[in-house]
Amino acid sequence: MAPIDYVRWFGELRSEDVALVGGKNSSLGELYSALSSEGVKVPNGFALTATAYRDALDAAGTWDRLGPLLKDIGKDDIGRLAGNAAAARALVYAATGTGTLRAEIAKAYERLEEQYGAGVAVAVRSSATAEDLPTASFAGQHESFLNVRGADDLFEACRRCFASVFTDRAIVYRNDNGFDHLKIALSVGVMKMVRSDLSASGVAFTLDTETGFRDVIFVTGAYGLGENVVQGRVDPDEFYVHTPTFRNGHRSVLRHSLGRKQQRLIYAAGSGDRSTTNIDTSVSERARYCIDDDDVLKLAGYAIRIEDHYSLRAGHPVPMDIEWAKDGIDGEIYIVQARPETVASRKPTGEFYTYALKGSAKTLITGRAIGEKIASGPVRIVSSARDLASFQAGDVLVADTTSPDWEPVMKGAAGIVTNRGGRTCHAAIVARELGVPAIVGAEGATGALLQGQMITISCAEGEIGRVYQGQVPFEASIVDVGSLARPRMPIMVNLGNPDLAFRTAMRPNDGVGLARMEFIISEHIGIHPMALVQPEKVTSAADRDIISARVARYSSPSDFFIETLAEGVGMIAAGFYPKPVIVRLSDFKTNEYARLIGGANFEPKEENPMIGFRGASRYAHPAYAPAFALECAALRQVRETMGLKNVRIMVPFCRRIDEARRVIAAMAENGLRRGEDGLEIYVMCEIPNNVIQIDAFAEVFDGFSIGSNDLTQLTLGVDRDSEIVAFDFDERDPGMLEMLRMAVAGAKRNHRHIGICGEAPADYPEIARFLTQIGIDSISVNPGSVLRTLEVVSEAERTCAATVAPPLPKV
Repeated sequence: MAPIDYVRWFGELRSEDVALVGGKNSSLGELYSALSSEGVKVPNGFALTATAYRDALDAAGTWDRLGPLLKDIGKDDIGRLAGNAAAARALVYAATGTGTLRAEIAKAYERLEEQYGAGVAVAVRSSATAEDLPTASFAGQHESFLNVRGADDLFEACRRCFASVFTDRAIVYRNDNGFDHLKIALSVGVMKMVRSDLSASGVAFTLDTETGFRDVIFVTGAYGLGENVVQGRVDPDEFYVHTPTFRNGHRSVLRHSLGRKQQRLIYAAGSGDRSTTNIDTSVSERARYCIDDDDVLKLAGYAIRIEDHYSLRAGHPVPMDIEWAKDGIDGEIYIVQARPETVASRKPTGEFYTYALKGSAKTLITGRAIGEKIASGPVRIVSSARDLASFQAGDVLVADTTSPDWEPVMKGAAGIVTNRGGRTCHAAIVARELGVPAIVGAEGATGALLQGQMITISCAEGEIGRVYQGQVPFEASIVDVGSLARPRMPIMVNLGNPDLAFRTAMRPNDGVGLARMEFIISEHIGIHPMALVQPEKVTSAADRDIISARVARYSSPSDFFIETLAEGVGMIAAGFYPKPVIVRLSDFKTNEYARLIGGANFEPKEENPMIGFRGASRYAHPAYAPAFALECAALRQVRETMGLKNVRIMVPFCRRIDEARRVIAAMAENGLRRGEDGLEIYVMCEIPNNVIQIDAFAEVFDGFSIGSNDLTQLTLGVDRDSEIVAFDFDERDPGMLEMLRMAVAGAKRNHRHIGICGEAPADYPEIARFLTQIGIDSISVNPGSVLRTLEVVSEAERTCAATVAPPLPKV
């Protein structure tokens, strides 16, 4: 009779059983034992213990033969590595083919059949005894086998899984991380397969994998079995859920990103590694999300419960990496693996690197940015493992996808570019762990880039990674947060790009003083809002076709605008929550609106758009009021549905008091009532009349933000864009300083918040000193100017005797 430790059921295992069944199986046991009763669905299964592995090798006398095979194998000795690894696997495979193991596996499988039915399909996965420790992730190092049916095939798959402890990549990984090969044992997990071949599967993280931002659940998914997502064979759908507002009871997906989902991995005839096959997805499948919002929110709830459970046991926060699968038969979502996340969560919080391009070049291709770095190097296109021999350290690896077998050479890559894959694929995971910049899902990269061509890959410009032609100069610097000066005055940021929200929020700041709606409209929507309200008035057939294609997934063209704008604003608000985020309503000029798709049919031609039909004058005007209603609907969705009540709204270019009252009334008609549910409405102080009549404006609005560019332009009568007279544009002019003084004094007199959202305080230390002296409430600058502004204002506070106003009140 075999020792009882040869087989352990999930219900008998807990997380402390790592030494017996490895990290993966002990985690599955923890999930099944502790969280199934709380509604987290986990398929049942069992583990073959590390004892079974060791006893088999002991009985066969295998250890003495393994030692010489594994000694001093370097990753560069590819020929010897491959031969010795194959020999080691053959020894383990032979040693584990015992009658005792066969009988124990057959008995356990029979019990699983009693629960799930005869011939139940199972997944067979490895679980190393040092796997998933906080300092090591063996993910992808060993083999897995899917859709295994019957006791005989299961026995064969388990033997092959045991033998995979000595794959080439696992040997290199252990060498690089200082693990003793002969002290690592393998446990094999056997779990009932979830029929995600008929539905979808993917990975969820309880943080943002690129920045380490902790307040979101990040979900990726694609059709079919999960290996396609993990191995990067497809570009998955991506979703974000904001954790703090979810905990507060708000059930909303913060952001959706549609992936191409090129293939679906399904069951095939046979067993072992021939048990699955990929088929191409249809056009209609690619055009819709693989799961709906209810599924995403259910996964978010699971993820939060799992992290809470592991964090409670550890006594500190434990971000989690979670694999999920949706069963196409019963429609339920199951958790099939959970482990502590070991890369993004371990980034040092006391310092950060900043990368910035110092030149420009032609963009050759784009994709999903992994990391925040920039690197240059020659292109090395790798089509198969045979091409790896010619790879040189410092090359940029360019491939369709990457494989775990390639990891020895990936360590020397300057960067990685793949045609396919999402942010949780193999290439992305390895790139993060190695600290190598990567661009995944760059469709057509292997065709667009040439062997040996010098390129620069940039992951420092937000979610979109760009491959530039040639060697573009860039600058890298490290910032010690502890050494930064932190003034008493709040230093906020100006931001328009939602893709930079999480990254920027993790740097020193006191919130967002200016969130520009125009960037989201121009870059993420691209269509004139009136063309979505009245598409029948668009005369260009080409524009109509573009509009039809972009709105195809939505209930109506208006819904496309509302949801896209809400998600963009929501990402910024979530990134800085609960700090204040002041969102400026659209402030395009007519010539800028006209450049949007369909815009030419709705915009007048003006000789001077800078002082024409812009800002507040549009919102209640019949020519734009229906589009303004869409802006309001999006902001309502952010505050009410998403629960991001840290959003304050700001009205730009408001000329007169009557106009201000009309805008406030229009907002109220569209469900945004000042004072209701804590809503504050500010106004840009950028027209001399805003300063002259500041007492009257203070009766209509809750606060002011000085727009120094327009205020300087209109005070001095200088067109800042004119090459002839732009030299006269100077915020330091005595008349401008008096305007600033009057604005701050008037706001203080009326007990209204007043800040400034321009670069003048960062560019001119004397402006920062002046604003500090007159007691402005906050300064907001572009993210690249925050560090300089912190220093300038700290110095100004040291030299000014004036008392600085308290920070913005907490939401």
